[in-house]
Amino acid sequence: MEMPIPSEMVLSRKSDIVARLRAVLSDDAIISEPSQTQAYECDALTAYRCAPMAVVLPRNTQQVSDVLRICFELNVPVVPRGSGTSLAGGALPTADSVVLGVARMNGVLETNYDDRYIRVQSGRTNLSVTGAVEQNDFFYAPDPSSQLACAIAGNVAMNSGGAHCLKYGVTTNNLLGVTMVMMNGEIVEIGGAHLDAAGLDLLGVICGSEGQLGVVTEATLRILHKPEGARPVLIGFDSNEVAGACVSDIIKAGVLPVAIEFMDRPCIEAVEDFAKAGYPDAEAVLIIEVEGSEAEIAEQLEKITAIAKQHNPIELRESKSSEESAAIWAGRKAAFGAMGRISDYMCLDGTIPVSELPLVLRRIGELSKQYGLKVANVFHAGDGNMHPLILFNANKPGDLELCESMGAEILKLCVEVGGCLTGEHGVGVEKRDLMMTQYNAADIETQLHVKDVFDPAWLLNAAKVFPLSTTKSRRAS
Repeated sequence: MEMPIPSEMVLSRKSDIVARLRAVLSDDAIISEPSQTQAYECDALTAYRCAPMAVVLPRNTQQVSDVLRICFELNVPVVPRGSGTSLAGGALPTADSVVLGVARMNGVLETNYDDRYIRVQSGRTNLSVTGAVEQNDFFYAPDPSSQLACAIAGNVAMNSGGAHCLKYGVTTNNLLGVTMVMMNGEIVEIGGAHLDAAGLDLLGVICGSEGQLGVVTEATLRILHKPEGARPVLIGFDSNEVAGACVSDIIKAGVLPVAIEFMDRPCIEAVEDFAKAGYPDAEAVLIIEVEGSEAEIAEQLEKITAIAKQHNPIELRESKSSEESAAIWAGRKAAFGAMGRISDYMCLDGTIPVSELPLVLRRIGELSKQYGLKVANVFHAGDGNMHPLILFNANKPGDLELCESMGAEILKLCVEVGGCLTGEHGVGVEKRDLMMTQYNAADIETQLHVKDVFDPAWLLNAAKVFPLSTTKSRRAS
């Protein structure tokens, strides 16, 4: 995987750059010793590593502004970092870069229950946003599997979703405004605690821009009343394709559960060994959750179970208590960790039309046999956001490259059936060289023009998202 050659000019000025940064930050907010910067050499895409020149850990927007202004003046590349949970290499540094981590910026700045919003610093973790408002029966809807650790900064950068995004939408549907610092240190406010602002949808441009346009330091988020009740049903099937067909039929019937999650046998077995969730012995399971009043829940579950029974499930289990519900979801939330106990894996997140689930699941099975690599499927089935986990041995020469080749074929398949390369993990470096599969040269150039406007010096996360061949002249200038 190619990365830009580090600038010797920048590296030769490391001591001067660090000294300038120390003028605006406390000593404990700057890391420059190689033995310590190594902790920031990668994110959750651990196959690729490169320690940065330095790391800064500001505590507020003004300090972020000061850091970016200095780096802009000295022509130093900057890599923004949330909690480092990116599965696409979004926070992978270069050797001549300064990593700007927002982990210490984790405060709640304002909460307004009447207008249903909360304003937080962007280093606050996803789950702790709900934690700040749940005593008043509110919650923040987007819920990535990494919600215990992932930061709002990364959620905004990658437009993260989660299990419940089928009903509530992803980050962009729950983001009202941001405070963002431009590469030259300018602080801008975009959106705010109100409905859509007039003019260009700049907030829509920022959300999902992967740290390419600016560093988000504060976010105003929509919070919602907790539903009156919620209940999951666990349905087991004897094949992946039949489970996929059931999902398609539920969506076609106009039923909108709050979540539809899919797991296949390799994932089920790993989860059972780890979380003891009580899943059935099946080739695939669906977790389908509905919410509302008791009458609403009963009506929705009646429709869902009627559709499921048309597909001859081997088990159909409706939760009867909060403990059973917690166990069902504990297994799903533990899926990635459970798989990590038994094998190295690469997690993809191509997204497809729900109607194409049976075809794509069958083709993934065929590719698994073709490449000789096992695949565990666990994903948000309701909106077609797939998460095939390709299992490989990182210590076996050639296995990573084989895994990447298979992953590329799966992502190309997603685009081929009318989907896209990424649903919530972002492009990063992982899918960077596949962008021409989804976009033509004119599409890419249009996107590059947007970055030109926000970051004309091409210093912010410049090695990500776009094929290096399309950005070489801009980065060089």
